[in-house]
Amino acid sequence: AERYEMDARTRELLFMSFAFDGAQERWLSTLSNGGCLVIRPGELWTPEQTWQALHAERIDIACFPPAYLQQLAEYAEGREPPAVRIYCFGGDAVAQANYDLVRRNLRPQALTNGYGPTETVVTPLLWRVAANQPCEAVYAPIGTRVGERTLYVLDAALNPVPDGVAGELYIGGEGLARGYHQRPDVTAERF
Repeated sequence: AERYEMDARTRELLFMSFAFDGAQERWLSTLSNGGCLVIRPGELWTPEQTWQALHAERIDIACFPPAYLQQLAEYAEGREPPAVRIYCFGGDAVAQANYDLVRRNLRPQALTNGYGPTETVVTPLLWRVAANQPCEAVYAPIGTRVGERTLYVLDAALNPVPDGVAGELYIGGEGLARGYHQRPDVTAERF
C-alpha cells in the first residue's frame, strides 16, 4: 500500500480473478486503506470495455497481466487515456517494448512490476518507476523486497554469488508459506 500511495481516495479496478493469488493482495491493500474497489464482472472484458470502465469509474490504480496491458495500450493509440495514476504489470516477464508502449499510450504517473511465487504469499518484490523513466533493460526489473523478507541469490551449493553472477533467487522472512498441505515431496523441492 505504501508503494502505491493508497488512501481513502484510491479507486482500484480489480481486473483479476479472485482465484489468482495476486488478487488477494490487491483487494486487501485497497480496502484496508479505505479505498474503493471496482470489481470486474465474471466475463473477460475486451480492451474497449476496460477502457470505458477506467474512464467511467475514475480508476487510479489498475493491474493487468502484461499481455492484456499491451492490448489495452494498443487500443489507446491516438485516444485520450484515462486518469489512471499507476498501471501494474504482474505474472509474466515484461519486455521493454511492452513497457515503452504502455508509458507512451496510457501515460500514467508510475508503473510497477510485481514478482513472486505463490509460496511467498504473493509479491515479495516490486519494481516501481516513474513513467517518464526508461526501462533500461531488456525486461522490466523485478524490483526490491516488500516487507520483512530476505532475498539471496545463491549458487547450486547454496553459497551467495557475487553481484552480476547468475544464480537462483531464495526468498525468506515474513510471508513465506510453511509448505504444501500433505505433500512432503513438493514441500521438500520448493522449501
